[in-house]
Amino acid sequence: MNALKKLFGGNTRQFGMIFALVALVIFFQIFTSGRTLTPGNVINLFNGNSYILILAIGMVLVIIAGHIDLSVGSVAAFVGISVALAIRDWHLPWYVAVLFGLLLGALIGAWQGFWTAYVGIPAFIVTLAGMLLFRGFNQFVGKSNTVPVPEDFQYLGSGYLPEIGPKTGYNNLTILLGLIAVAFVIVSAIRSRRTAQALGAEVQEGWVMVTKLVLINAAILYATYLFATGRPGTSFPIPGLILAVLVLIYGFISAKTVIGRHIYAVGGNRHAAELSGVQSKKVNFMVMMNMSILAGLAGMIFVGRSTASGPFDGVGWELDAIAAVFIGGAAVTGGVGTVIGSIVGGLVMAVLNNGLQLLGVGADLTQIIKGLVLLAAVAFDVYNKTQGKKSIIGMMMKNFGRSSENAPDETTSTKEVISKEA
Repeated sequence: MNALKKLFGGNTRQFGMIFALVALVIFFQIFTSGRTLTPGNVINLFNGNSYILILAIGMVLVIIAGHIDLSVGSVAAFVGISVALAIRDWHLPWYVAVLFGLLLGALIGAWQGFWTAYVGIPAFIVTLAGMLLFRGFNQFVGKSNTVPVPEDFQYLGSGYLPEIGPKTGYNNLTILLGLIAVAFVIVSAIRSRRTAQALGAEVQEGWVMVTKLVLINAAILYATYLFATGRPGTSFPIPGLILAVLVLIYGFISAKTVIGRHIYAVGGNRHAAELSGVQSKKVNFMVMMNMSILAGLAGMIFVGRSTASGPFDGVGWELDAIAAVFIGGAAVTGGVGTVIGSIVGGLVMAVLNNGLQLLGVGADLTQIIKGLVLLAAVAFDVYNKTQGKKSIIGMMMKNFGRSSENAPDETTSTKEVISKEA
């Protein structure tokens, strides 16, 4: 038990959602007769849920800032239909269409950010109005019709890394990507350890770091094997690649930049943050605009995967994104949450959905189980807070992409967070 405490940072329960994810995978692997961890199923799982995970990245920043966005599904649908029509009627190249979609998402986000940040209307109300407004625009602009998109645009949502190099029986680019990920994890761990030693901070024992690296890299290599050995023509999906890049970018922004610390500060205590020099209106405007940009990207990825944009795209997406964020450890009151935690929470829901489908469970019972999982995850976290403990899920992966001495968590005061920028 002492070894486990050392390995998991003194509190084995702080990695509850990772344990839950692993347990779900093992459970469904056993009870689906091995169909869960097949290359085809893993590839489909990532392809079918990447747009929700992208929404979760933006949603976690919104929730950390103390808001919530109910419009993301409608915004994604409106951007999707607008891009599909622009390609069909204006004959835009796919890359110009993508830029058009991102710009449209930014304009929508600026509209909602203005009402939230500068007029002072709660984001819940603004985005509830946006959910109705942009759902109506989606059906008005598209005349409630399905609009197909060309094959080159479909690659954005359903493409795979191409086959290059000698025939090895694997997708060489996927193997290379996996090896780069392993090297990144090792180098990051070594650099963080050296930085901590240089600052005189306490570091983990050598065997603890090595064991963690072995476990993490074993998971990466196994996932690489699954993606590289799918049916001919498949490999690591392009939506997964986009998601991985976004996780790295937003993980860095939230942990290492001034704007990231300001988001945590505003969500933790807006008035104290303002007294510390944080411009809360600009922060709120930014997180709302960023959310709509990512919603537009998610909508385009979904349209590419489904080969067409339709009037019912995006229905319920906001609920899936919000569930992923809260399961991943974000606090309803704001100021707490991580990008990695939200991705883990989204994967928990994705694996649960996928496993229940493989078991032939009906849609009604699936919804009941998902609701109970969400309630149990948040209740478990709240219980530990009321017992005077740190948020279990909120602590999860708190050192990802940052050194332990400057990582903000829910026990760090707003002034302490801001003062570390100097």
